[in-house]
Amino acid sequence: MTTLGLPTERVEDWQDKALATFDRLLAKNRALKVFMDSCVRCGACTDKCHYYLGTGDPNNMPVARAELLRELYRRVYTPAGRLAQRLRGGPPLDEGMLEQWNIYFWQCSQCRRCSVYCPYGIDTAEITWAAREIMASIGVAPKYTTEVIAKVYTVGNNLGIPPAAWKDSAEFLEDEMYEETGVKVELPVDREGVDVLLIPPSADMFANPDTAIGYAKIFHAAGISWTTSTYASEGGNFGLFLDHRDLKKVNKRMVDAARQLNVRKMVMGECGHAWRAAQAFTCTVSGPLDFLEAPRPQHILELTLELIRKGALDLVKSRNDDIVATYHDPCNVARAGGLVNEPREVLKAVVNNFIEMPRDCIREYTFCCGGGGGMLADEIMELRMAGGKPRADAVRITGANTLVTPCAICKAQLPHVMKHWELPVEVSGVVDLVARAMRLPGQKFAEEKSDE
Repeated sequence: MTTLGLPTERVEDWQDKALATFDRLLAKNRALKVFMDSCVRCGACTDKCHYYLGTGDPNNMPVARAELLRELYRRVYTPAGRLAQRLRGGPPLDEGMLEQWNIYFWQCSQCRRCSVYCPYGIDTAEITWAAREIMASIGVAPKYTTEVIAKVYTVGNNLGIPPAAWKDSAEFLEDEMYEETGVKVELPVDREGVDVLLIPPSADMFANPDTAIGYAKIFHAAGISWTTSTYASEGGNFGLFLDHRDLKKVNKRMVDAARQLNVRKMVMGECGHAWRAAQAFTCTVSGPLDFLEAPRPQHILELTLELIRKGALDLVKSRNDDIVATYHDPCNVARAGGLVNEPREVLKAVVNNFIEMPRDCIREYTFCCGGGGGMLADEIMELRMAGGKPRADAVRITGANTLVTPCAICKAQLPHVMKHWELPVEVSGVVDLVARAMRLPGQKFAEEKSDE
């Protein structure tokens, strides 16, 4: 909390401080005020939340959760509410209300599925985000989320991987690729003047090395010069789960790294909230990217699809014939980030066996994995598994043996979900399968069957 400039314990005048933060949020975010005023409690969102479906707790209905903040809003900002509060007496925000906030606004992954079904377009994620920011301002925030952001400020990434370890991991993966392919494929670090700054989730360098290898092979095969950065070695932006100030500070590190390394383009790796924060907020909170050739960051799957369509990648789909794949749309890639068709086109270019899940839980209707929004902490594993049940049920219908997703948090959460709900399903990234299907220039293979 100290690293983030937040109180290390709840402040004494916490009610006044909380209301001052709420005032500021309402003044700068007109959408939030609209969302406070416009709900008619129609119930269209009630059964759309994966946590409600998994737990059966009525307080996890999106409308009930949002009412926890609206109750304070009505007490302070509406004439009828102020009159009722005067008769009621006591502070408008009390211990009981704060306790409910701290429970239920941290049982929302900000996935925004409920918003798709809301006839008024109310974005519940904005409400959750506001409540979390109010709590953080008075010294009430979870260790997991604040610790992750603090690691970014002190080391450069969510996992706390120091620059020397990042470079060692890159060299190790280079050796792995050479042993596999006989081709020298680089995974560059802090290289200046190249075409692309790749900003992956730090988990790809340690927990998901097949994804990092996929990045390297794609750039190598296409002849694109690229680099990673030890200063901005994290695509994920946990400010999106805590407060606007930290969203801006984390985002600015990426832009500063792109300037320092004098690159031409920023490309985001396979991470859902990294993509949402980068494409939705970068130009607003960190200024226009007028020093780059591209006006906004690009997703690695957008770039990969461009290369596939140009025939720049030599792909042998039959190398993935042991895989029966289905695709999980990460909330922040699909619903919030607009990448729906591109991942599927890439996936269909590298696998012969692909099965979609039911239509009511994919694309913009996708279910959260159950671990997003700052919910990946081990101490709430039971809640995470309950939240993952709707996705597990959908995967079971397909009969697939591989669940593919371009998100590091989903890759961390979904293997636990598959095991918990007794599904013999592996979890993979999209570029992992691209790399498996790819023949690099100069790579020699035993005779393989044709895809035709």
